[in-house]
Amino acid sequence: MSRIRELDALRGFAVCGIMLVNTWQHAVHDPRNGIDWTLEALSQSRFYPIFSLLFGISFVLVLERAGRWVLLSRLFWLLCFGLVQHVFYSGEVLTDYAVFGALVLLPASFLAGGPPLLILGAAAVVWAVWVGAGPILIPALFLLGMALMESRPPGRLLLPVFAVSALASALLTAAWFVTRAPGAPGNWTLYSVAALAGATAYSTGLLLALRARWAAPLSAVLEPLGRMALTTYVSGTLVIALTSHLLKTDPTRLSVLAVTTATLAVQIPFSVWWQSRYRYGPLEWIWRCLTWFRRVPNRLESGRDQNRPLPDPGVS
Repeated sequence: MSRIRELDALRGFAVCGIMLVNTWQHAVHDPRNGIDWTLEALSQSRFYPIFSLLFGISFVLVLERAGRWVLLSRLFWLLCFGLVQHVFYSGEVLTDYAVFGALVLLPASFLAGGPPLLILGAAAVVWAVWVGAGPILIPALFLLGMALMESRPPGRLLLPVFAVSALASALLTAAWFVTRAPGAPGNWTLYSVAALAGATAYSTGLLLALRARWAAPLSAVLEPLGRMALTTYVSGTLVIALTSHLLKTDPTRLSVLAVTTATLAVQIPFSVWWQSRYRYGPLEWIWRCLTWFRRVPNRLESGRDQNRPLPDPGVS
């Protein structure tokens, strides 16, 4: 239970970062300024790997509880959500997640144990980075997340992994800035490795922070957001679509920070309020009903639920 709550908090953290990066991507253009370089160095490509890894982890949890047919149903309806979202936001990733989940994760679920998955996932990540195909990183990270869930690495590895990945991210990002030619995108492989190291440092660092004595307020904010990740992600992209003209015409990029902050300032208290009254977020509840082809109870009794199930382990 405690580990699933940590995954919820990590998912909430990733959703916050994705909101920032998605907003910036709709505003960035030449000439770039200090905000652009800061976000590219610290945020770009650092959060979607965390979300993809969590998707693979969640896949194992759902598989253990519900089986492959339910998973296939979930992926089908996730594809439908993505197609609807694509109407107003062409950069959505739900369709990619659904397709890659069906084509990669379902077959991989027949592999026995964590070691084969770990080898396959690590090899897929190396290959995706080497060939420079960004979208291929998504299923590769799916496999890696699935392998981590199957192998259950001990918590004592968090601190050394955090230390190594944070140092590697800083050095590799600095090397990318130094070696890139003016006006050129730079070495994609170097940047991708730096970004993956940064994603590792962010995730392990947050998991370490969540285990500290002072972490209760942080968990209270991030966990509801993570359990409502589908609702948060889709509503965030709707805000970006509605504010795209402002984002594109603001050379200072201050609108990126303003839109992101304002959106999260609404989403965070709303998710806390909603989760105090309902088991699942709005879109998560619809997704669950469609998956099971029946109406799933959602409202909590008098704001409490003595028989409340474990948090939904899906991308929701």
